Amino acid sequence: MLQLVAMLIATLKFMMRSGFLIFCWINFCFAQGQNVQIDLGPAEIGENQAWTIAITVNNDRLKSYDNFPDIEGLQKRGTSSSSQTSITNGQMTSSQSIIMTYVPTKQGVITIPSFKIKVNDQLYSVTGKKVKIGPPAQAQPDPSRNFFDRDTREDFFGRNAPEFVDVKEEALLALTTSKGEVYVGEGFTASLSFLVADNNRAPMQFHELGKQLADILKKLKPSNCWEENYNIESIEGEPIEINGKSYTQYKIYQATFFPLNNQQVVFPSVGLEMIKFKVAKNPSFFGQNRQEDFKTFYSKIKTVKVKELPPHPRRDAVAVGEYRLEESIAKNDLETGQSVGYDFTIIGEGNISGIEKPAIGLDNSFEIYEPNIKQNVNREVGRITGTKSFSYFIIPKEPGVFPLNRYFQWVFFNTRTKKYDTLQSNEVVTVQGNSQKNQAIESNDLGSFYDRLYTTDNTVKSITSANGLTLALNIFIFLILAVTVYLFFKK
Repeated sequence: MLQLVAMLIATLKFMMRSGFLIFCWINFCFAQGQNVQIDLGPAEIGENQAWTIAITVNNDRLKSYDNFPDIEGLQKRGTSSSSQTSITNGQMTSSQSIIMTYVPTKQGVITIPSFKIKVNDQLYSVTGKKVKIGPPAQAQPDPSRNFFDRDTREDFFGRNAPEFVDVKEEALLALTTSKGEVYVGEGFTASLSFLVADNNRAPMQFHELGKQLADILKKLKPSNCWEENYNIESIEGEPIEINGKSYTQYKIYQATFFPLNNQQVVFPSVGLEMIKFKVAKNPSFFGQNRQEDFKTFYSKIKTVKVKELPPHPRRDAVAVGEYRLEESIAKNDLETGQSVGYDFTIIGEGNISGIEKPAIGLDNSFEIYEPNIKQNVNREVGRITGTKSFSYFIIPKEPGVFPLNRYFQWVFFNTRTKKYDTLQSNEVVTVQGNSQKNQAIESNDLGSFYDRLYTTDNTVKSITSANGLTLALNIFIFLILAVTVYLFFKK
């Protein structure tokens, strides 16, 4: 009985001493500088052995670290962590480590390239090395240890390594669309999200999201659609409810698509790899309580049906959406030959970038120049809205009263009414002054050649009349040739 009491007292003293040591270590860490050490595994291992990269932070807490590098010839098998505290000559030191374990995929010499890794927001450079992967190593029995080689912590807490279990996750990767059926040119919004149920107990975190997303979008983006990307820069959780169950939604990609033809839009299944931690079956205060692992979540195939627009002469050229018109003109009372500015602005929801300029009715009453174009596109709350303005310069050539709807009209398919609609001008201008429709021809200077038409003699003359000078010149040339021939044959 006395021995049992003595053992209990010793145990309590040890726990009090351990608690005191922990308290001192926590306070000491704030006073000590950070020392980061990155160690690579051995230069030679067997094919059945593990190789590691270890990050150790001395006298500080390991708050953050980058992803460990991918190495050709080695495959990641997860991370483990450890911590140590010791007192030497009254000085307390501590260390915390995170270790990535790799396993060989083949025998041979593997080159570990130099790499950089960020630890606690500081960047560290690591020099690479070569690792020889030999035949599988033979297992060696552990030699028995004497009493003085044993770790007293093992005697107190047990020698068995912690057992980790895989907790079933309540999460999924989902691709959703705002509409299941659209017309050609009608927009719909697609979102790729990672959903975590509120009752989930499996710890997870994103893993190399930028690199994965680039590969995902290559498979996901349809080739027969115009895309308006919402460019999500930061991923934040948003509470939602699906079928009466509460989730936190993490949107990783969102875009609005406008089909360019009547082919179905098919989004294939894509995978997102997440870090999922296994948890210790028997958590302890001092040991490692979770182990890093990986799991890939896959979305389901999603199809959006695309319908052809109703018959119309301009069916292949009209915009699709909900639009209205805003217009402005500098003044309505004009003089012939006097230019005026007119703005035709289309406002609404749809493919703003794909809006074409209005159809212009031309006659001799106005000269209308090509417009200056300005657009503004807004991407928010799963909708694409905006404006597109066409600014014209108009010069009236004829006096009179002119409704501008004769000249400016824009046809579109209204997705709300499911009918074609026309935006046309409501402005009316009054033009005064003399007609100037022929002024352009009269004002042109045709040049000096045409000016001579009024001063040149128009009497018909023959061009075959003899000329004495021409006859004399021909005789002279004949005599020169005759003399030349005579002198040539005389020799």
